Amino acid sequence: MSEPSLTSLEITTQPVCWRRAAEAAASAAGLPRPGERVAVTGCGTSWFMAQAYAALREASGQGETDAFPASEFPVSRTYDRLVVITRSGTTTEVLDLIAEVRERWEVLAVTADAASPVVRAADEAAVLAWADEESVVQTRFATTALAFLRAGLELTGRLPEGVKRLAEAAADAETAVIEPLPRAVLSAEQWTFLGGGWAYGLAQEAALKMREAAGAWTESYPAMEYRHGPVSITGPGRAAWILGAAPEGLEADVSRTGGVLVSDGGRLDPMADLIRAQRLAVAVAESRGLNPDAPKGLTRSVILNG
Repeated sequence: MSEPSLTSLEITTQPVCWRRAAEAAASAAGLPRPGERVAVTGCGTSWFMAQAYAALREASGQGETDAFPASEFPVSRTYDRLVVITRSGTTTEVLDLIAEVRERWEVLAVTADAASPVVRAADEAAVLAWADEESVVQTRFATTALAFLRAGLELTGRLPEGVKRLAEAAADAETAVIEPLPRAVLSAEQWTFLGGGWAYGLAQEAALKMREAAGAWTESYPAMEYRHGPVSITGPGRAAWILGAAPEGLEADVSRTGGVLVSDGGRLDPMADLIRAQRLAVAVAESRGLNPDAPKGLTRSVILNG
């Protein structure tokens, strides 16, 4: 039996990482304060975590919160604080953005490397070094960064109705790292990931993990948008996966296509359910003879010349 991939091993450490993130948030400087107008940014996986946090913060009533990819940030807008998520702390678009807005807004960087340029560029930095990864494909750093920001919301206000506290999410994550994946989803030829509210960003990330690690054909949409066109891609041998509770009637809609719906009925926290999607990405990659630790065309950080 071959050794498990680095990605697989890193996936299993997420419950511990999330609990450490909660501890770190309790004494962290620079977290958004209630009432501030906040923007959150990153690239790739970090942008999807930014989307999830922005939706969760705004739904918590703690202030208007927007999320943008760093390369498409509307710098003419006005914010009180910019939160940047960057594992390496070296991503060109992120550093360029900070340089452009630093004199106008407070900047908090969430990163894994205390020696990275983003730490020097930001006003405050949360260094989650224990969540750094050897693998190119992000899993535990991304969710730990979100856990850190999510814990900050718990410290300063109430979460939206139906959203679990981070301690409960970490307990769900312990289930997600060991629970068997459905056979039908392992053998599918196409996957569509869905999520409502803050879980939409997680659905985007689930789809990205499948593309990165397994070169898979995946799509992602807000859950209620699925019936406005995307349902047409689902059929026999294809799967729709909902992170969080499924909208009423969705299971019947998928069933009519002949496809498979993966839904736990909202049993797991959506962030924990993302772990199952990460595990699926590794399993599909390995079934195709691919190495999830060395995805085609990817590097740990995008650093542009000039």
